[in-house]
Amino acid sequence: MFRGSYVALITPMTDSGLVDYAGLKQLVEYQIAHGTDGLIIMGTTGEAATIPFPEQLEVLAAVIEQVAGRCQVLAGNGSNSTAEAVEKTLQLNQFAIDGFLTVTPFYNKPTQKGMIAHFKAVAAAAAKPVLLYNVPGRTGVDLLATTVGELSAVNNIVGIKEATGSMTRLAELQQCCEKGFSLLSGDDATAAEFVLKGGHGVISVTTNVAPQGMTAMIQAALAGNREVALTVDSQLQALHRDLFIESNPIPTKWALRRMGFIQSDFARLPLTRLEPIHQVVIEQALQQAKINL
Repeated sequence: MFRGSYVALITPMTDSGLVDYAGLKQLVEYQIAHGTDGLIIMGTTGEAATIPFPEQLEVLAAVIEQVAGRCQVLAGNGSNSTAEAVEKTLQLNQFAIDGFLTVTPFYNKPTQKGMIAHFKAVAAAAAKPVLLYNVPGRTGVDLLATTVGELSAVNNIVGIKEATGSMTRLAELQQCCEKGFSLLSGDDATAAEFVLKGGHGVISVTTNVAPQGMTAMIQAALAGNREVALTVDSQLQALHRDLFIESNPIPTKWALRRMGFIQSDFARLPLTRLEPIHQVVIEQALQQAKINL
């Protein structure tokens, strides 16, 4: 079972737009040093939508070599084309990863039946476990709990990153899904409550900048310690909110540059750099989280 605090890792870049491998190394070490259970490489936060697939493979290979088994590594393999998602999965099978994160097909707005067929095709191609990823706010389509329940019976579909932020949806998933199916929050603002109500962890944007706090919060919630979990989470709420003041990962990249982990907050177009008016907001959120600047 996938369980604990996972980070949807950014892909740092130089001012010229190349991948910053020195910065990437620092970010990976920062996560491991503060107890993060796993790294998601080339998800939404990693800018997979604008990084060519051969370049994605180079980044993944570098992370796997550096991690050397010290935490889990999962690779994003999603596409709005089933054939492309299958082909990406087949190529990713050669890497020593622990699983896949497969987002719902975006833009096409498939039916629930279409998504079942899509995920079954990806799962059939995958040599490692598959986590579904439901984020209607970015994809334009919602993977319903009953659909997830049906997919949870597929042999190597083992969990979901559920980013609706709805506790009602969590309850529906708990009712519909097979025993042992991992339920991970994809919504930082509600992750503490999600885990306290029986979820198994989080795949987080906030963890990029506050891995120690997120690890502590998730571990407390998994242990059923509501008071500790919510106390820690209260310090992180401004980050949960303000790291989305512009499109993810724009604010997170600026925050990590401000913290000194990366040299540039460059993001590939059509994403841009954080607007100056928002920089003070992010700085205040970092201070509220007691992050040294």
